Amino acid sequence: MFGLTSQLRRAALSVPTNIVEGSHRSSLADYIRFLDISMGSLAETGCLIEFAEYLGYIEPSVSVRLLDQQKECIRSLK
Repeated sequence: MFGLTSQLRRAALSVPTNIVEGSHRSSLADYIRFLDISMGSLAETGCLIEFAEYLGYIEPSVSVRLLDQQKECIRSLK
C-alpha cells in the first residue's frame, strides 16, 4: 500500500508542477510539451486510483468521486 500511495502522490503532484514549470518557459511549444506531460500524469493518476480500488484500498464510491475530479482536470487541460 505504501508504494501505491507514494506513486499516486507523485503522479498527482506532477500535474500542477508541470503546468507551472511550462508556463514559465520561453516558448509556446515548451509550454504545450509540459501540458502534455501533465496529461500523462493525470492518466497515471487515474490508473492508480482504479488499481487502488481493485485492491480494495478505497471504496468504489471514493474511486468514482476521484475519477470524476481527474476527468474534470483532463477537460481543463484540453
